[in-house]
Amino acid sequence: MSAVDQIRLQLLWSRLIAIVEEQAQTLMRTAFSATVREAGDLSAGVFDTRGRMLAQAVTGTPGHVNAMAASVGFFLQKFPIASMAEGDVLVTNDPWEGTGHLNDFTVVTPVFRQGTAVALFAATSHIADVGGLGFGPDARQVFEEGLLVPISYLFRKGEANATLMEIIRANVRDPQAAEGDLYSLAACNEAGVSRLLETLDEFALSGLDDVGAMIVENSCAAMLDEVREVPFGSYDYSMRIDGYDEPVDLVVKVRVGETGVDVDFTGTSAISSHGVNVPLTYTQAYASFGVRCVIGNMVPNNAGSLGVVRVGAPEGSILNAPRPCAVSARHTVGQMLPDVVLGALSKAIPDRTPAEGASCLYLPVLLGGRGVGGGDDFIVNPFYTGGAGARPGKDGLSCTAFPSGVRNTPVEINEAAAPIIIWKKEYRADSGGAGRLRGGLGQTLEFAHARSEAFAVSKMFDRIRHPARGRDGGHDGGSGAARLDDGAPMRGMGREIVPAGRRLIVETPGGGGVGDPAGRDPDRLKEDVRAGFVSVEAAKSAYKAK
Repeated sequence: MSAVDQIRLQLLWSRLIAIVEEQAQTLMRTAFSATVREAGDLSAGVFDTRGRMLAQAVTGTPGHVNAMAASVGFFLQKFPIASMAEGDVLVTNDPWEGTGHLNDFTVVTPVFRQGTAVALFAATSHIADVGGLGFGPDARQVFEEGLLVPISYLFRKGEANATLMEIIRANVRDPQAAEGDLYSLAACNEAGVSRLLETLDEFALSGLDDVGAMIVENSCAAMLDEVREVPFGSYDYSMRIDGYDEPVDLVVKVRVGETGVDVDFTGTSAISSHGVNVPLTYTQAYASFGVRCVIGNMVPNNAGSLGVVRVGAPEGSILNAPRPCAVSARHTVGQMLPDVVLGALSKAIPDRTPAEGASCLYLPVLLGGRGVGGGDDFIVNPFYTGGAGARPGKDGLSCTAFPSGVRNTPVEINEAAAPIIIWKKEYRADSGGAGRLRGGLGQTLEFAHARSEAFAVSKMFDRIRHPARGRDGGHDGGSGAARLDDGAPMRGMGREIVPAGRRLIVETPGGGGVGDPAGRDPDRLKEDVRAGFVSVEAAKSAYKAK
């Protein structure tokens, strides 16, 4: 390739990144659900006609992005690109052919140029409610968790699928938001289509397949170069988490070799009888992300680089749950996988890997009205985060959504969307694991009904009995917790009622520390105490301060 061609390819690559980021921003600006609009729980990307992801938006989550990368292949199996027409838009929320649970809808739109399909855009967003028991871990099978839409037409030759829309509206608690979010997904893809066609005209290209092949090949080669800088070998790690009603053991063997990285979860716990099971695509999404955090993290994330990381789990394990397992709260297990993979890789490249963190998001679904506590019907699904583990050479980040990438939902948004008052939202002192490098802090939240009525909370909280572990002498992070303001404890998983007049208190976990706490820089410890991150008592007892 000549120097001019290389420059041209780089310019086109930069344009593709700008296009998919505009696609994601369009989704955020037009979304009805606060989970997308405020927290950024979404993905967006452009694909070649073979269904290979070429570029992804910076905005979004690894669980959505990497699972969506596999999902487009399922769309093309059912609707080959030759069968599509201009104006077609496809949709599904099938957990096994999408991004792992029913709340995530993936929409795929073909791009036509002079009557020929030349590319595809895909986007995924989390819709607040899909009916059934609602977002939570209590179901025993996916049939109880809500409405499952197989890969179908959302629009056909520009005409909306009115029957599908009517079915969706009839099965969800907030029909306006659900329908609006589906139009939002279609709109964001259409924004990508328009920009891509302009780009093809500008670069005098008939399509993306030839350029896409170069992008995929270059990314694959660059990723392999990064892998070959890591000591070859097999590295094991295991981690125990709370699960729904019994602990879950996550066991991994990571093999680094000439042709890439193989991640094998043989030995992991079997499927659960509740909704914390993980479809394989979601397992692959977060496990590969764990590898990419420390190997080839500057290489573009697309079909080329993702193909170098191969992830497997035995069918029937909690990380490869078959139909019709309940999977609504699959994030409580799936978002732990980067920590497990990074734990294994710490034996090969310890200078690049962090300690364990809170990892899975804390997602209390708050709902009320008829059948719950009386009063007006409402449902709101705020996102909250704990502390990340201490990083190489740095403390862990506090109240950060690693590995998810979403943002905490602002207090004002939740209070405007539902009759809920959030009386407290503050850092938890001493929740970051003590160490030469301290773990990130969790937070304390306090919720109440604005009119002192009873309301329900569907909880998906882990790291209550099994906190994030420290490394190399660092202490464990603080455990999570859920309770009422009168001290009555609540389970970490499942739906419970907050009685009239009571408040719900949630404490998110902290990240693990690294190194002997006695070796922490005294000035940094003083600053921690001054900021309220570490109490005076903990400074003396854990850090041995005088």
